[in-house]
Amino acid sequence: MKKKNNTPTPHDAIFRQFLTNPDVARDFMDIHLPEELRKCCDLNTLQLESGSFVESDLRQYFSDVLYSLKTANGDGYIYVLIEHQSRPDKHMAFRLMRYAIAAMQRHLDAGHQMLPLVIPMLFYCGKRSPYPYSNDWINEFADPITARRLYGNAFPVSDITTIPDDEIMQHRRMAALTLIKKHIRLRDIATIIGDVGTLFMESYLSSPQVKALLHYLIQAGETTDPEALIRELARRAPQHGETFMTIAQQLEQKGREKGIAQGITQGIQQGVLDVARRLLKMGMPLASVQQATGLSAKELEKIAQ
Repeated sequence: MKKKNNTPTPHDAIFRQFLTNPDVARDFMDIHLPEELRKCCDLNTLQLESGSFVESDLRQYFSDVLYSLKTANGDGYIYVLIEHQSRPDKHMAFRLMRYAIAAMQRHLDAGHQMLPLVIPMLFYCGKRSPYPYSNDWINEFADPITARRLYGNAFPVSDITTIPDDEIMQHRRMAALTLIKKHIRLRDIATIIGDVGTLFMESYLSSPQVKALLHYLIQAGETTDPEALIRELARRAPQHGETFMTIAQQLEQKGREKGIAQGITQGIQQGVLDVARRLLKMGMPLASVQQATGLSAKELEKIAQ
């Protein structure tokens, strides 16, 4: 028979023409659904749905045939998604999973509170036989054993609201962020300023990170005296003095606080003096303390007395 190019995709067209008929689809599902899934479905309630989905970047994609139906028990929702394929696709299982998740999302968007069961099915009629690829999307991972364990169980949850502060203080580069995020809704964030200052003193945080945390504290936290808060942090972590001064100047420019830069300067100076006292108490030579703190010999002599 001579081929005619009247229909660009005749394989898909004839498939959709038949499978969008509920009576035909009912027979297909009755024959091809695994028994344990078929028992869950009330095939007399088939309703054809739109198989068009739009992703967040506005790209549109289509599943071939999508039906909704009720469960055999009456409550709940089930979707059967049937995809036609005339050539093997190595990533077909993942495509089916994407379509299934899109159908679940649309179900939630319609106002339902529970996820529906979406059953993806593949109708294959290609030249290559049998179908050469696994239809288990987990097998597309390089490590399917770990992937099945991950996606077949509850995902990890980092609930910082239940972690004791003493434990958080040991979290190295995550400690400051975790502690502040845990307590950001306190009535007065200044109540944790001692621990925050201790973490700022450690070497884990870069100046941009300290700056970002300070902005977050000021914007999202509650405190009766932001000037005192920043001044206390400057006293406890004088090595970040330049960052504190930058924040202070920005606050003054916005008219939020007056004289805060002067207070920060005093806090930084006090912090340097505190560090010098600790170093001297530890027995460090005056010359080394002078080099570490930038204080003059005269200033150190007053502290040492």
